[in-house]
Amino acid sequence: MTVEQRKTKSGRAGSAAGVGLFSPVSAVRVSQVIVDQIRLLIQQGRLKTDDRLPSERDLCEQFGVSRVTVREALRVLESSGLIEIRVGARGGAFVSTPSSARVGEGLATLLKLSPLTAAEVTEARMVFELGIVPIVVDRATPEDIAALKEICDRQQDALKDESYSMTLSAEFHVRVAACTHNAAIEMLVKSFHGPLLMSLEEAKVAAPVMGLLGSTEHREFVDAIERRDVDQAAAIMRAHLQRTADRVAPNTPAC
Repeated sequence: MTVEQRKTKSGRAGSAAGVGLFSPVSAVRVSQVIVDQIRLLIQQGRLKTDDRLPSERDLCEQFGVSRVTVREALRVLESSGLIEIRVGARGGAFVSTPSSARVGEGLATLLKLSPLTAAEVTEARMVFELGIVPIVVDRATPEDIAALKEICDRQQDALKDESYSMTLSAEFHVRVAACTHNAAIEMLVKSFHGPLLMSLEEAKVAAPVMGLLGSTEHREFVDAIERRDVDQAAAIMRAHLQRTADRVAPNTPAC
């Protein structure tokens, strides 16, 4: 449904071009001002998911800018996941809802560009991953537990043929977050994947044999979840993360 159709159905005044929603702009970074206006309208609920924006020509007239500027603003909005450009006779720019994957990608990029240390990442993990243990124990389904066991099996196989890598450990922790069945938690953990892997790799340098103990703790953690033993699961995860924290603490000698 377009903005104009919603107005017609609700009896509100407004032309087919959406006149009244937008204001002319005159700033140095004009395209960003347009982006900000449209983003605000979405936040206010005046533009809703699947609403079609006015045509490029109408937007040019309402904002008082060139088509190049409007196209630049639409590109920014599209890359942010706030609009979707559809082609065809019924195409155009439609308001959309950013997926958790897209939001997660944005957070991940910011984290990768931030000067985070392995110690800081591990400290954050201790707060976050320990905090979700009760939810994981309460909500993990048989399918979740089976998936975690499958990762543990692959870790053991990799240890046997000496192909174990920290990507397997990171995969386990991301899958644990999925057991919460909370999209926000899963998105945050996925976005943290890059820094998580970085901290694990640094810990491995300090203690090359830690993979064996870590994988054993992963299996014990899954068993505790299956028993719905939140205290034991929390104790295992706390010891697991604390060891990593000790390995990456500043001025800590390699063990």
